[in-house]
Amino acid sequence: MTTQFLRALTQSLALACISLALAGCANLEKPSDDKSAATEVSAENAQPSQTISVAKPVMAKQKIEVSSDPPADIWVRIRQGFAMPDLENDLVKDREEWYAARPDYMVRMTERSRKYLFHIVEELERRNMPTELALLPFIESAFNPEAVSSAKAAGMWQFMPATGKYFDLKQNMFRDERRGVVESTRAALDYLQKLYGMFGDWHLALAAYNWGEGSVSRALAKNKAAGLGLTYSDLNMPTETRYYVPKLQAVKNIIAQPQSFNARLPLIQNHPYFRSVSITRDIDVKLAANFAGISLDDFKALNPSMSRPVILAAGTPEILLPWDNADKFLRRLEEHANKPLASWTAWSVPKTMKIAEVGKLVNMSESELRSINPIPNGMQVKQGSTLLVARQGNLDSDVTEHLADNAQISFAPEVVLRRIMVTTLKGDTLATLAARHDVTPANIAAWNKLKIPVALKPGQSIAILVPTTASSKGSKTGTKKSSINTGVKSTPNQSNGNGSKAKTKAPIKAQKQTSKDVKASAQGSSKSP
Repeated sequence: MTTQFLRALTQSLALACISLALAGCANLEKPSDDKSAATEVSAENAQPSQTISVAKPVMAKQKIEVSSDPPADIWVRIRQGFAMPDLENDLVKDREEWYAARPDYMVRMTERSRKYLFHIVEELERRNMPTELALLPFIESAFNPEAVSSAKAAGMWQFMPATGKYFDLKQNMFRDERRGVVESTRAALDYLQKLYGMFGDWHLALAAYNWGEGSVSRALAKNKAAGLGLTYSDLNMPTETRYYVPKLQAVKNIIAQPQSFNARLPLIQNHPYFRSVSITRDIDVKLAANFAGISLDDFKALNPSMSRPVILAAGTPEILLPWDNADKFLRRLEEHANKPLASWTAWSVPKTMKIAEVGKLVNMSESELRSINPIPNGMQVKQGSTLLVARQGNLDSDVTEHLADNAQISFAPEVVLRRIMVTTLKGDTLATLAARHDVTPANIAAWNKLKIPVALKPGQSIAILVPTTASSKGSKTGTKKSSINTGVKSTPNQSNGNGSKAKTKAPIKAQKQTSKDVKASAQGSSKSP
């Protein structure tokens, strides 16, 4: 029995050694796994599907020696959730060097992220998504929720207006949720999940986030037809997209091993930075910040979607406040339960009106109205527009949900011009015609394609643009009068002020003219909204 037992034990040990050796050989094909390195998750090159499917959960591999205690700082937590395959190429090294050479820039970005990282990581973990994605705002906006690109993408996650609307981010005169911390994060993760569901690969999903899902789909189809590879690195992409994932990988590498890059990461505790607080009444932004005991800048950093000096409870029923300041705000709010909180309300314009007229109705100056709304010079507001006005008298109520969600403002030029033809008399010049019709010689020259100086001949037909509401200045008394061709119908100038013949009879809007076309002192300068 003893001999048999020893023989069996020897065989078992031999088999175990062989198994361990084979396992060791297999592990040579994969990068080592530790707490500071990213965990690789294999993903096959999936072709984009014709239909959008729900994203598959992406599980991070279990780490060795994972503590049951939650990490003390957010960076450790982010590292533990790394689950995307690493990208290794020269572009990554290039970006690593770029960031490493700019430690001050890295410090500013990471410090700015302090307010938002915990929330983003929480949402990623709740959705079972790789925590590398919490670093994406570093690439998109340097974690600046007020960032606006030249293409009009806005917010921390850089949503274009149309994409924002698709993901239910409200954009109106009172708020732009593309800038909102909670709202834009929800939309960005929804979008990334959608893209991962389409492509089955996080690198391709990120390329689509930057370049567009259609562009990535076409690039994949082109490569497939040519028998080329179907990974991110295989695609022919614009320079920005080609550097997009390498940038994220570079930041990921720096976050994973900051000491290797001489980088300093600020301590960001693994604790909520902000808390959501409900409001039921409109309240001034300054007053809300005061109640919370924080600066106006700090309040706006957590509530960047608000574009006006008042928070409308019907449209924004919750605000974000630093965790330790939320209770103070609620106490102060309770103390002012029977006191006014807002200085502003919304008012619908009953008819198309000049700003001076509006000012008389709402007891505000033109400058106040233009500043708070804002309204361009030379413009009047159209009927149905919503204006923010001072609360007083009959205008002393909170804004309704309908106005808070659907308010818009549109403009019309204060001056509508019509084209008349005048016949010059002996001795007429551009200067005398200009003085007679209250315009400038340059106006007349432009309208008639004349070069200054020009000598006018008696009997010459000249086009003049005059306000439709103004009586003709050709009847002005004097020794000389230009003759108005009453047989020619007044028609609009369709040439944007170049004097070509008109073909329709629609009135000319002043926004088609430059500020030089009509005397600003007499008619007001004309600027498009």
